[in-house]
Amino acid sequence: MIKSAILFIMAGLAEIGGGYFVWLWLREKKGIWLGVVGAVILVLYGVIPTLQEYPHFGRVYAAYGGVFIVLSLLWGWFIDKKRPDKYDWAGSCVALIGAAIIIWTPR
Repeated sequence: MIKSAILFIMAGLAEIGGGYFVWLWLREKKGIWLGVVGAVILVLYGVIPTLQEYPHFGRVYAAYGGVFIVLSLLWGWFIDKKRPDKYDWAGSCVALIGAAIIIWTPR
């Protein structure tokens, strides 16, 4: 379970970080090197979920979605300085509970 959680966090950081670098390149007119680095990180994001031990692609990505929501809010808080409000946190909790049910419920 710990390995799974770490992989979900790594995938989330790779997707958000890679997307952020591409955003900086295209939306904020930063150097193309940020776009290249972002693209490489996004490819890594595509690889990381394959390291999960769960056999079903859809379930892995569905559960990852809950983790992604929380990480996106934290990224916005620490990088963009946009503090999440109580509704953001409430929605995040619902998403994480859903992710846990999807991935860790015995079948």
